[in-house]
Amino acid sequence: MKIGIPKEIHAGETRVAVIPQMISTFTKSQHEVFVEAGAGAGASFSDEEYEKGGATIIPNPADLYNTADILVKVQPPAMHPVTKTHEVLMMREGAVLIGYLAPSTNREAIEKLVERKIIAFAMEFIPRITRAQSMDALSSMATIAGYKAVLIAANNLPKIFPLLMTAAGSIPAANVLVLGAGVAGLQAIATAKRLGAKVQAFDPRPAVKEQVESLGAKFVEMEQLEDVETEGGYAKEQSDEFLRREQQVIGERLPRMDVVITTAQIFGKRAPILITEDMVQLMPKGSIIIDLAAEQGGNCELTEAGKMTEKYGVRIYGAVNLPAQVPVHASQMYSKNVTNLFKHLYQAEDGALDFEDEITKGACITRNGEIVNEIVKNIIQTGGSQ
Repeated sequence: MKIGIPKEIHAGETRVAVIPQMISTFTKSQHEVFVEAGAGAGASFSDEEYEKGGATIIPNPADLYNTADILVKVQPPAMHPVTKTHEVLMMREGAVLIGYLAPSTNREAIEKLVERKIIAFAMEFIPRITRAQSMDALSSMATIAGYKAVLIAANNLPKIFPLLMTAAGSIPAANVLVLGAGVAGLQAIATAKRLGAKVQAFDPRPAVKEQVESLGAKFVEMEQLEDVETEGGYAKEQSDEFLRREQQVIGERLPRMDVVITTAQIFGKRAPILITEDMVQLMPKGSIIIDLAAEQGGNCELTEAGKMTEKYGVRIYGAVNLPAQVPVHASQMYSKNVTNLFKHLYQAEDGALDFEDEITKGACITRNGEIVNEIVKNIIQTGGSQ
């Protein structure tokens, strides 16, 4: 088969779907790999490295899309700024697309995939099961985001993170509160501890207490009255009363916090508001909130996606696509995830896709001119925003 790796066109996207060192994953199985000129430049991978890896460089994006049997991307397909044609419309009818799709905000792209009879696999819909861990791009990118969030906080906080005993007196360690102890939250905890901060972490799931404490942070407990996790490992949407209790527990700690990093998201839904405007006023002047849920509406009521704002003396950063700020290793991790998915999808000798398989079926969004994922079908039918 012919594998196409285009240059990402999304504003600010520096990652590339497959790095040069992973090209052999395809070529050793007799597949051909075509890479758009400059595709890896944002992540410091040159065209020459791709050619040495066994890929063919194609200068014209339209030629790349039309050549590929399988197109491997990071960001969802969109209108191409050079060709002035939507990426899906440049693909061959019946081709395969692997990448993020973000259906709730890309309804037009999903509809075009259906029209073109594209078989589309969404990286964010890979089931969270043990045998799919090596393909879990959400966790890989969350690791990068949690790490980078702490560095951004440290860079913008008018204090230092570690405890210092100096001739000029003692400087206390910064106090950091991490909301949510998923992959991003745990990485944020670990990074903040490495920088010397005193860290507390809040999560409504008692099961994560051991993980939090193993990283040296204090776990903030809350009375547990509701089931807070789906079978697939995602957070569930909670009742208004439950959310109010969460806000109360969090609010009690905010007057002592220099940094708050929020990571709470609900798959396919708006992020819960964990910090209201009134709660922001409880924080010390000069403190900072890094909101990793900004693209889903934000965990802080005052968050503006992609912006650093200030209110009541508190800086609030609506973090968007932090992995693109660490493109070398973000691309490396994503590349491993996506090539592992490819090997899983095409393990049969005849290249046939097994849609009875849990991973193949779970990640597939469109096929044979229709939406085959029930979650996405509901998003489209109920009018997901474009």
